[in-house]
Amino acid sequence: MTVAIEMGLTTAGAAAAMDLEELLATRLLVQGNSGSGKSHLLRRLLEQSAPWVQQAIIDPEGDFVTLAERFGHLVIDAEDHTERGLQVAGERARLHRVSTVLNLEGLDAENQMRRAATFLGGLFDVERDHWYPMLVVVDEAQLFAPAVAGEVSDEARKLSLGAMTNLMCRGRKRGLAGIIATQRLAKLAKNVAAEASNFLMGRTFLDIDMARAADLLGMERRQAEAFRDLERGQFMALGPALSRRPLRLNIGSTETSPRNSTPRLMPLPEATLEDARAVILAAPPPDASRPQRRPAPDLLEQLRAAKAAAPEISREEVEVPVSAEELAERRERVDRTLRAVLAAPDAGFRAIGVLYQEFVVRCRIEGLGASVPDLTEFRRMLTHARAGLGTDIAEDDAWQEVTLRASILPDDMQGVFMMIARAAKEGWPCPGDIAIARAYGSHSLRRAQRLLGYMEEQGLIVVQLDGGGRRIVTLVELAWATAPGDPNGDDQPAEQIASAASA
Repeated sequence: MTVAIEMGLTTAGAAAAMDLEELLATRLLVQGNSGSGKSHLLRRLLEQSAPWVQQAIIDPEGDFVTLAERFGHLVIDAEDHTERGLQVAGERARLHRVSTVLNLEGLDAENQMRRAATFLGGLFDVERDHWYPMLVVVDEAQLFAPAVAGEVSDEARKLSLGAMTNLMCRGRKRGLAGIIATQRLAKLAKNVAAEASNFLMGRTFLDIDMARAADLLGMERRQAEAFRDLERGQFMALGPALSRRPLRLNIGSTETSPRNSTPRLMPLPEATLEDARAVILAAPPPDASRPQRRPAPDLLEQLRAAKAAAPEISREEVEVPVSAEELAERRERVDRTLRAVLAAPDAGFRAIGVLYQEFVVRCRIEGLGASVPDLTEFRRMLTHARAGLGTDIAEDDAWQEVTLRASILPDDMQGVFMMIARAAKEGWPCPGDIAIARAYGSHSLRRAQRLLGYMEEQGLIVVQLDGGGRRIVTLVELAWATAPGDPNGDDQPAEQIASAASA
């Protein structure tokens, strides 16, 4: 049975229909500058297809949560859930065939990428018996599949780009039909955009975006200027689910509306200048109501107090009482399993989610199912392992100050700081840029240099060069200093080399 989705009217007044079954097999790319009607187009498509197929919407601005009341979508506020929880939610939504809206509003760019990637991973990884047809709509796709690296960490970008690539390149066999929308084609990763066979191109003004849009529609470059003349809600359509030749169409109306409507002009309130002056220039509230950024020493004291107020309770102590010898033996087996995972040549550059999945499987094979650390604990263990620290060293009293200071840094930088601190404590040569980049999970030597600069700005280290151009790093207040090391070399702590070799 063929299901035709009515998208609107052509310029000739004929109905513009989209073949839903063909769309599921061939995917869709939508492009349009802000204000072109791109989100309205997606809403029209979702509303018309809702009775026929399960849907999942990756919604960075919370525009599509209003579908819930009219069409029964489950709204998942990503801010309220962990990454692991979102992955499981994606799996369960697929198993029970529930349409969902993943609301990413309120999260910064990096956390939006991480949570979207884990949710998409849950949709993607279900068993073959549950590969039901599903539309997966990703609004503002350039945020999740950027063409170039931005301000977010390499780990978050790789995780998100990998999930988007899976959706567009491998999703069809799993019943997932990717529909991606972007404001800027030039900012969207080409390998993601290239997998779509259907296109709806709206108004755009930049030459580079017009040229790419014209190429995708098979138009000549001189015809690209036509994209500037499109009205709001007008799109050029092409593809097996739409039209075999470029076709201009006007998107029809929708039953629901976004929470934030288009700004409209309205009269200013009537007020005298003196009244306005009294309100705007009134004395500010007391400083106590506006938290001030505290210097690093005060932050360290707060972290110490928090640590003292929250004694750690191991999973074993909560679930099943075990002896100290059994607990130590379990920890050694977990450490050994982690070293085996990290022994792979590319382990330093793989996403944490992928490493964790492999780690869990290995733990179960070793009979450690009840002792498998959660993702948060795994991140901590991974940070220590990449710094060359075993459990015995990491729990040593002398390292509590180092751990406390490392907690000020973002998670992906803590392992680098601990590796340098270990070298400083033992008097080993300062790790080279190659070793620092590897510990950070990057191939970029410039990024390694920027990491050191950032730590120095935070008041954690002091970087110096001796007369021979070798680098020395000193930890502030602890007064630990590395031996001189070649920045261009691959120096790293001796025990880290030994640990990698033994693993």
